[in-house]
Amino acid sequence: MPLPKAELHLHIEGTLEPELAFELAARNGVRLPYADTEELRKAYLFDDLQSFLDLYYSLMAVLRTEDDFEALAEAYLARAAAQGVRHAEIFFDPQAHTARGVPIGTVVEGLGRALDRSEARHGVTTRLILCFLRDLSAESAMETLEAARPYLHRITGVGLDSAEVGHPPSKFREVYAVADSLGLRKVAHAGEEGPPSYITEALDVLGVERVDHGLRALEDPELVARLVRDRIPLTLCPLSNVRLRAVRSLTEHPLRRMMDAGLLCTVNSDDPAYFGGYVGDNFDAVESALGLSREDLRVLARNSFVAAFLGELTIAADLTRVPLPKRTP
Repeated sequence: MPLPKAELHLHIEGTLEPELAFELAARNGVRLPYADTEELRKAYLFDDLQSFLDLYYSLMAVLRTEDDFEALAEAYLARAAAQGVRHAEIFFDPQAHTARGVPIGTVVEGLGRALDRSEARHGVTTRLILCFLRDLSAESAMETLEAARPYLHRITGVGLDSAEVGHPPSKFREVYAVADSLGLRKVAHAGEEGPPSYITEALDVLGVERVDHGLRALEDPELVARLVRDRIPLTLCPLSNVRLRAVRSLTEHPLRRMMDAGLLCTVNSDDPAYFGGYVGDNFDAVESALGLSREDLRVLARNSFVAAFLGELTIAADLTRVPLPKRTP
């Protein structure tokens, strides 16, 4: 039986498997520049983050209706549940859809259909996190947050993703201040390709409660000490890091060193359709490559619930399903 876990770093658009992409393309009359699913899968070979993003955004053309977004979320939830996920905090990129003429309401309500029945159907509780595309303007982010106001009952928090280099967290100071005033939780991608200073900015300027990736934190001992002291969770994505060449191989991934340093690490899948595996596959991969023990895996699973935006009673209920290790990281 898979170890129960929460997934906290998951882009729902990144769960678009080739089979579903072709199904939705046929439904919506969209012509894909690939002969079949096999040819499309061969396109999932990336040189860097930008080359991945180019394909990622182009395939979003098949997502048009509430039914499409419902199908996308339903497919992810079924796969996640099979790999032990009991709680999922799901990112979505509204700007990538509104730029194509798809209203934000279509995206949120379509995803919401699947999320509303997820606990009953799959045993997976959910949260929805609206992400701003950092390579677009701060003004566009603010417009997106304003457009989301009618749907805030479905949205738990805000995040920051897409191309990191050259787009520091401080660029989004004002929109995060407004999000905070609306009672939204705050996370941000930082320290994947960008420097450790981006992690510090995300904490000090945006006030994030959780850092997505944070891979480069180890380059700054003072930052590590702060993250350990303040118990700031990091949502690491090992298979993603290798596919996007942030690290050369899984055996060189810093997860083991980060755990040994006392950082509150979690393991997640990021964009699993593109990066070779869902969250359970990431757990299996790091267990093998880094020689993690079953106790280490339980620490990671426990951390995922501790880091989640859940109430104390829910956390306690979930942790009873994850045998606690003899020591904490």
